[in-house]
Amino acid sequence: MRKWFVWLNVLVALLWLVGCQAIAPAPAAEIAPNVSSNSDVPTLIVASHDSFNVSEAVITQFEQDNNVQVQFLALGDAGEALNKVILSKDAPLADLFYGVDNTFLSRALDAEIFAPYAAPALANVPAVLQLDPEARLLPVDVGYVNLNADQKWFADHNLALPTTLEELTQPAYRGLLVLPNPATSSPGLAFLLATVSYFGEAGYLDFWRALRENDVVVTSGWSEAYYDYFTVGSAGAGDRPLVVSYTSSPPADVLYAEDGREAPASVNVNPTGGVFRQIEFVGILQGTQQRALAEKFVDFMLSEPFQADLPLQMFVYPAVPATPLPDLFTQFAEAPADPVQLDPALIDANREAWIAAWTEVMLR
Repeated sequence: MRKWFVWLNVLVALLWLVGCQAIAPAPAAEIAPNVSSNSDVPTLIVASHDSFNVSEAVITQFEQDNNVQVQFLALGDAGEALNKVILSKDAPLADLFYGVDNTFLSRALDAEIFAPYAAPALANVPAVLQLDPEARLLPVDVGYVNLNADQKWFADHNLALPTTLEELTQPAYRGLLVLPNPATSSPGLAFLLATVSYFGEAGYLDFWRALRENDVVVTSGWSEAYYDYFTVGSAGAGDRPLVVSYTSSPPADVLYAEDGREAPASVNVNPTGGVFRQIEFVGILQGTQQRALAEKFVDFMLSEPFQADLPLQMFVYPAVPATPLPDLFTQFAEAPADPVQLDPALIDANREAWIAAWTEVMLR
């Protein structure tokens, strides 16, 4: 799919000069129009994390229907992107920001950078996903962080798949698990939060100490864990048949497989208390000069064309449950009935302390 990017070195450099030294400078985001440049056509800028993706045809239709040029601004991973948006609030980088999830929700709202917008389509979104009663951040999609397993590896080794988090610390599963660092990875953080919820603050570090003793591998990010260590993602080059990933990874395994497989090599493992529900939101940034178009884009993100595009673009579930799902999702993805849910305010108050304690146990 074509990407819409041009370098914004000057803009990012200026931001750093006016006081954004709180975060380390990163390569400037790329951004470019999705349609031919036309001074008579307004521009709408949508900032996001780097994993945002949408079909070109879907965006083109929005542009044509609204006589607008949409530009996408990628700002790094979810936490880094939010930092940049907060630090630039006096000179907003964009009209909207997509990518705040429930692990950073309270921080985003406390920064007072989003304008309320009670989109009519919220009537179609379950109340349990609407975590901001003032509708400054509106839910767009849902994902579930869990464990993925190489089902053939387990069958070949005559070993049952784990069903509890505690089993991961047993000798039978020694050296089998790889997971991303919660300090640098969104799914890594989600899995850490699941263990805090399950074991409690008094017990979660004991679990992690036991995992370390059981030869767990920690990587900087999800891609490294999945594609370098996981036996499925690495096409057998890795040596870890268990990885922290998503319940929607098996459909991706089929879609991107190069061997023509019609069923995934990986299977979901949903241990009790070990599945975390991740909700992603969009919000209109305070100070936008394109308020009406920004509202239309939020409406568009909650409409069927965009919602139906999400599963095979970002491998997440639509926030609007009536949205038709592709066959790969209905066959191989899962939306567990009882995922871990933590109050965003509780996460915000303790996130850094939990990560610091985890780092002390696992990496020191």
